[in-house]
Amino acid sequence: MILYPAIDLKGGQCVRLLRGEMDKATVFGDNPGAQAAKFQAAGCEWLHVVDLDGAFAGKAVNEAAVKSILANVRVPVQLGGGIRDHAGIERWLEAGISRVILGTAALRNPQLVIEACKAHPGRVAVGIDARGGMVAVEGWAETSDVSALDLARRFEDAGVAAIIYTDIDRDGALEGVNVRATADLARAIAIPVIASGGVASLDDLRALMAEAESGIQGVISGRALYDGRIDLARAVAVLAGQEAA
Repeated sequence: MILYPAIDLKGGQCVRLLRGEMDKATVFGDNPGAQAAKFQAAGCEWLHVVDLDGAFAGKAVNEAAVKSILANVRVPVQLGGGIRDHAGIERWLEAGISRVILGTAALRNPQLVIEACKAHPGRVAVGIDARGGMVAVEGWAETSDVSALDLARRFEDAGVAAIIYTDIDRDGALEGVNVRATADLARAIAIPVIASGGVASLDDLRALMAEAESGIQGVISGRALYDGRIDLARAVAVLAGQEAA
């Protein structure tokens, strides 16, 4: 299972939100490139980056910060936030992003996901952010009447590389990952699932590992890494099944 350290960008800074509220942002650093390099040095295999301002604006806002991350690491980077059309997808892939994440666009324009998967095999993920099991979009500002499972099933045969499932009610709250909901989703679809939201300890990672056969391929962690609750090198070892006895 892969650990994806999260770098959420707001105003060019590394921040973490509480349950998706933009006015409840904690700033953890003003040098995204340096933070990315630190994560890489600790042994991460991937990075998860979100342009939070872009998610609300519907277009790239923190482009300079994203490019500074790309310039400072060799590990692959997946990026979400404000990517809503073919031009945006292609621009980021050409810039060096390994995988783009389509969230709002997946709900509003599912054909874009299908076409993007055909044009860029293995390089398109779908972000499904749920509040009470229902998909939230536009930077989590709007909750739809579509369930997370129904949206995921729309892309079963599209060639989506992964579904990134975020439980908004737990995101940034350090209350523990929603293992059951994530595993239930993973079992119900053939697409690999990446868990997100609420990771607070190594025990959360162990709990996800115990459900790995369900189809959970990875987990995203942010606040717990920044505040020292989780040591990244040790977390990578846990998810690799190499934890010391």
